[in-house]
Amino acid sequence: MDENIIQSLLATLEEYHRLGIAEQIDYQKFYLYSIITHSTAIEGSTVTEIENQLLFDEGIAAKGRTMVEQLMNLDLKAAYEEAMRMAPKHIPFSTEMLQGLSALVMKNTGSKYSTLSGTFDSSKGELRKVNVTAGTGGRSYLNFLKVPTRLADFCRNMNERQEQLKDNNDIIAQYALSFDAHNLLVAIHPWVDGNGRMSRLVMNYIQMEYGLVPTKVLKDDRAEYIQALVDSREQDSLEPFRDFMFRSHLRNLQQEIAAYKQSMEDNVTIPEVEPQHVVKDVVKDVVKDILAILKARPESTAAIIANQVQLSSRQVQRILSRLQKEGSIVRHGGRKEGYWEVQTDKNK
Repeated sequence: MDENIIQSLLATLEEYHRLGIAEQIDYQKFYLYSIITHSTAIEGSTVTEIENQLLFDEGIAAKGRTMVEQLMNLDLKAAYEEAMRMAPKHIPFSTEMLQGLSALVMKNTGSKYSTLSGTFDSSKGELRKVNVTAGTGGRSYLNFLKVPTRLADFCRNMNERQEQLKDNNDIIAQYALSFDAHNLLVAIHPWVDGNGRMSRLVMNYIQMEYGLVPTKVLKDDRAEYIQALVDSREQDSLEPFRDFMFRSHLRNLQQEIAAYKQSMEDNVTIPEVEPQHVVKDVVKDVVKDILAILKARPESTAAIIANQVQLSSRQVQRILSRLQKEGSIVRHGGRKEGYWEVQTDKNK
């Protein structure tokens, strides 16, 4: 591993905690929603973070998104919630434990398969009984007959390494273990579908056990991410994937810190223009997201909205004030029990 990257990551993590970024109201929830959104996006989902927030919190389906995409996100959320309940108990890895999580990941999008080697149901987390291609160079993943033994070996290896780190506060070693678990589980490919989501979930599960800031694999990094997995496999080495994940995690944390500092500085200004031009001068996507939030949750405060659109409360208050002036939203009641009404005809 690159020592400069390691030292930079440690310094960045220290700053992240010092700033108290994760201590913001609802931050952990929205960070989790972001992890889920990017994980499913890597597998082809087009559901956005804002759409997932409305889907998860209000049960509002996203327009123009397929049912499969939305079920994929709902299932992964349920799997993460179960992993979050298990992590503080330090549940050891076992084939049964992994199959249980896989059953949650694939609950509504899995299928029953009938093959020459037997029948299995991916919606129940059952291991594959068919060979699958790796999609690169005509190679295939591990023969399905070897999967049960290799998965048991994987669980034993993970438990032994976790035991070694039990009383060790080596953050880098803990992250390395989580990255290796992800890499090795992908290589085994125990299931016919959902292996990527499961591998990222297992990685985050280990990180949650150690109280680490969970790693997020961004959809924009998909090509580099997959290439790192391929390189590790072809080189028979864990290092290529470790290197990618450490660099990616460092970059993502630095971006989180930069965004937080910018929001605290409150540098965003809303030009003094005629009300009818406000939507054109404010970032359109942000206004669109705010209006969507108010439609779904009329009682939302500026602070709640700010956490979802990654602006400061003061910035959101300014936007709400302008939208009120132009007639796009109307306020009913006081601060404690009031609510917003979006004027639909103004926002077609």
